[in-house]
Amino acid sequence: MSWRIPYRLLIFCCCMLAVSHLSAQQRPYYSQYILNNYIINPALAGIENYTDIKLSHRRQWTGIADAPVTTYLTVHAPLKKDDYGRETVNTFYPYGENPLGRANWRDYNNNEPHHGVGLTFLNDVTGPLSRIALQGTYAYHMSVAPGLMLSGGVSVGFTQLRLDATKLNFGDINLDPAVSNSGVLNRMRPDISAGFWLYSSRFFAGLSVQQLVPQQVAFSDNNVYLDNSRLLPHTFLSLGYRFSLSDEVSMLPSLQVRYISPLPVGLDLNVKFRYLDQLWIGGSYRHKEGGAAMAGIKLNTSWHLGYAYEMATNSTLNTFARGSHEITIGFLLGNKVLDWTPRNVW
Repeated sequence: MSWRIPYRLLIFCCCMLAVSHLSAQQRPYYSQYILNNYIINPALAGIENYTDIKLSHRRQWTGIADAPVTTYLTVHAPLKKDDYGRETVNTFYPYGENPLGRANWRDYNNNEPHHGVGLTFLNDVTGPLSRIALQGTYAYHMSVAPGLMLSGGVSVGFTQLRLDATKLNFGDINLDPAVSNSGVLNRMRPDISAGFWLYSSRFFAGLSVQQLVPQQVAFSDNNVYLDNSRLLPHTFLSLGYRFSLSDEVSMLPSLQVRYISPLPVGLDLNVKFRYLDQLWIGGSYRHKEGGAAMAGIKLNTSWHLGYAYEMATNSTLNTFARGSHEITIGFLLGNKVLDWTPRNVW
């Protein structure tokens, strides 16, 4: 038997039902969530002065057939935020001080309490199994102390799981006839996420839960599957702190802790260096799974571009895979004060 059949069997067992208690993480992986924490935590909706639009595409484990491919589009914006007309601490001045310099960040002022709304569209494909998700978001931001803001948010929508049974081929392995003879199977379930985000000019701390309400999903009438096939809650803890190394360079170390019962706790360690207000490089280490190198550029006050290349630490996987690629394009709509960098996420 060739290596392709065991791999497809792994994808079928761990991803087709996408929900077994023995499966891996059910939500897609991202390398560049440090550019868009909104994809992890709905409390970030409306955190800036403008409408934030991001489009991302990720190809995981290139070189392996039927490996995961993930695309998402996020849009979020503030409502009734009355500080559009005033200067923010990072407004770009062509002949002034660097907006990321120490003096400017010392003048950080709280936002006025305001609402935020957002929209997320996700398409995730792994071999014969695909997931389409659509969620709308509401968040509220308020001041809790001088220089300190707190927001809470919730996203509500649906997830559609689609299994193309015609693409399943495991040689002599017998599948449940309810699956193998059904062509294309669809299952739709409600999808709810919620989170909190504490932030200032120097640090952020966030806690969020995706797939907040466990949902039973199966593509078979076999009761064994029905007992164990569930969309499980995913809990994320995010922490980060910004250091000003000089008036030109800042450093943001951060971490993300993930928990999906009954799997072991997952840990990401990240670092991002920003030069002036236009270029950045960074790296990420995912404990016992892999590492990523990242870079990005601000093209102007509306457009920015980020790229990440990730390698797994699993030597067997690296024999067949050529790493993972992820690209993120960002567009700032209504950036009236011409911020070159986000004021509250960096």
